[in-house]
Amino acid sequence: DSFNRWQAIQTYATRLLMRSVTAIRSGELPPQDEAFAEVIGAALDEADRDPAFIAQAVTLPSEADLAREIGENIDPDAIYAARDGLRVFLSRRLSSKLMAVYEHLTESTPYKPDAASAGRRALRNAALDLYAAGDHEGGSDVAMHQFQTADNMTNQFAALSVLSTLHTSQRERALDSFFRSHAGDALVLDKWFSLQATIPEAATLDRVRRLMKHHAFSIANPNRVRALVGAFAMANQTQFNAEDGSGYRFLADVVLTLDKSNPQVGARMLQAFRSWKALEPGRKAKAEAELRRIADTAALSPDVRDIVDRSLA
Repeated sequence: DSFNRWQAIQTYATRLLMRSVTAIRSGELPPQDEAFAEVIGAALDEADRDPAFIAQAVTLPSEADLAREIGENIDPDAIYAARDGLRVFLSRRLSSKLMAVYEHLTESTPYKPDAASAGRRALRNAALDLYAAGDHEGGSDVAMHQFQTADNMTNQFAALSVLSTLHTSQRERALDSFFRSHAGDALVLDKWFSLQATIPEAATLDRVRRLMKHHAFSIANPNRVRALVGAFAMANQTQFNAEDGSGYRFLADVVLTLDKSNPQVGARMLQAFRSWKALEPGRKAKAEAELRRIADTAALSPDVRDIVDRSLA
């Protein structure tokens, strides 16, 4: 039963990652589970049977999934380190299999929108993503080639997503090229903004601030605000929850700006704070301070007032 196999892998991976988080927070080395690598390798060996299923099977639980599982005293940096460490471990143990699957599923025929083709694309892109985690330079070269030669948005954006996580010169070239190619498509540009907002590195907040000054961004455009600011606050677990509180201050400033022009969007952005009480004490205090700064603002709109009061209740 495919669902039970997927669920078993997810459950095992979650338990392994939670042990890793505990080890990292205690200053110890996270466990390396050879048996789990063998399971993922065996799944890759079945690439031709059901590619769509295998793509899901080799994708680890997300940082948000792990935070929900932990439930309290959450350290987003430890969660990221545990997940990234496991991806690097799997990548290096399975690099040859991952590349073999990637090359085997490379299509020489024109793009087809059918389910079978979509499944092959999903697994090929999942294999590239995992391979790049353990080999940044090699993964960047493969992803850049895919980005430049892709004949469909799925493969091109998947390659760009891989490149966005790799601190190489090819990342910025690909991002610039993608913008120039799709500058007239608002929905695609929203994805371009969101992708950059979710890069898990310390420079991302500065990148988001720069993008807010980009000629294609407008604070008066709710979709663009959600794509950039919303993606940063709700999908970038490490940088929104930066230990110094800079992510919280940034979002509070944006919410207060939006409150004067579009309080509904401001209230929606404020929902990124909904889990602040589950954070470890240092982050929790900084998040609360920003929520109270918003709450103490005079003439706050009813929309934002309702969310901030509920958050602090």
